[in-house]
Formats: sequence, structure tokens, C-alpha cells
Amino acid sequence: MIPTSATHSKMPTWFIPHGAGPCFFMDWNPPDAWHRMADFLKNLATTLPCTPKAIVLVSAHWLTPKVTVTSGSHPQLIYDYSGFPPHTYELQYPAPGDPALAAQMLATLGAAGIACASDAQRGFDHGMFIPLQLIFPQANIPVVQLSLNDSLDPTQQLQVGRALQGLRDQSVLIIGSGMSFHNMRGYGNPQYGPISDAFDTWLTAAVEATPQERDRLLSNWTQAPGARDCHPARAEEHLLPLMTAAGAGGMDAGRKVFSDRVMETALSAFTFG
Repeated sequence: MIPTSATHSKMPTWFIPHGAGPCFFMDWNPPDAWHRMADFLKNLATTLPCTPKAIVLVSAHWLTPKVTVTSGSHPQLIYDYSGFPPHTYELQYPAPGDPALAAQMLATLGAAGIACASDAQRGFDHGMFIPLQLIFPQANIPVVQLSLNDSLDPTQQLQVGRALQGLRDQSVLIIGSGMSFHNMRGYGNPQYGPISDAFDTWLTAAVEATPQERDRLLSNWTQAPGARDCHPARAEEHLLPLMTAAGAGGMDAGRKVFSDRVMETALSAFTFG
């Protein structure tokens, strides 16, 4: 059960792995490949101080020229995966949007000098509705999705998170949804095991460094061992939601809260605050 509170409680920020397409809701080979990750996500809400008032989720699957927020009241789902069983295109997650929160985010980002926009027609992609089905299955918490800037600039993503960190004091949960390793050629290849381990060790040390050092290291993540083997050039969108979560973490400490080996690679989750 999630603790309840009549007053606002400061939320942490999360970077979570969202798996491979609708992997948690279908058969896989081996059958237990995603079980530990699914169990982690199912229990994650119990670590919160109270039920979030709203969720801001940054998905690896939405890139735009300007940082953009969903501003519709009832966004539809976008089944942006292909080749999966028919029933996975019937999954539902009817969480409401939050136009007022979206407007507040636009004003806050604009005041920080960050070019931004809203999209009232854009729906929720699977980077949102797949993990949230496990974390908050009742789908009763309003959600605003936040895009990544298609420049893929890690420093800018840190700045976006930093600008929005005040939302945490309003019981808004900020989530970065991606994967700490995301190279389609590497999944299932034993040669990538040691490479992903070295990168994961570096990434954990970066997240757990002092906030100033954390920002410096994450801004220069391409210098990490095996960085481009784990996240190929112009395909690092699955890592960058971590930067937004870290920026929103402000001066709070970061730490690894989950790690597993799936398809021969290390996959981890982190929290701040």
C-alpha cells in the first residue's frame, strides 16, 4: 500500500527501465526474462511518501524540436511498437491528462529560458503506459508526458529537469522512462555483457556522485567506458530521460535501486531524493 497524506509530500524522481515493447504482458523466451523487472516496477510505488498528485513522465519514445508537454484532458494511447501479439494492441491505460499542470510546466520552462510547446492531440506512448500499468495499475493519477529535445543534448535535459524540480514539492512525481542499455545489436549477444557491466558501473558511480559532479559526469556520458556500444550515436534517446530525472533531483543524492541481467545485458534503475 502507498502511504497517504493530507498534505503535500516531496516526491523523489525516478529513472526506470520500461522493458522491450509490451514485454511484461506477453510470453517471452526465456519465460522469466522480465519477471524481476516487472516485480520491481510493481513494488516501486510502495517506496513513495504518499500517492502522487500527478505524474510527469519523460519517455524515450517522444522527441521534438522543442521540449513539449501533452496538454489534453484524456490522451489516447499510442501503440508505437510492431510485431507483437494482437492482444498487446488492446492494452488500456485510461489515465487522465492534466491541462493545468501542463500550463504550469510551460510557464516554468519558459521562465527558465527553455523553448517549449504544448500538444493537446498527442497521446501516451508505450514508454508511459507499459511501465505505469505495473506501477499504478488503477490508472487514476493524472499524467503529463514531456518530450525529449531531438538535439539529444544531455546538458539541456539536465536543465529541463532542474527547471521542473519545484513540482516535487507539490507531490508531483517526475519519472524518466528509458533503458540504461539500449543497443538492439547488443541484446542477446554475450559479447555485450562485459561492455554493459562496465558502463553500468560507471553510470552508477556518476548517479551516486555529489550533485555537482553528477551533472558534470552525466553531461559527458559519452566518455564512459563502452558508452557508444551501449547507446549508439544519435540513438541515445533511451538514456536521456535519466538526465531529466537527475536534473529534477536537484541537490538530492542519487542511488541505484535495481539492476538485472536481461538478454545478456545489465539494466538498472535509479532514484534521486
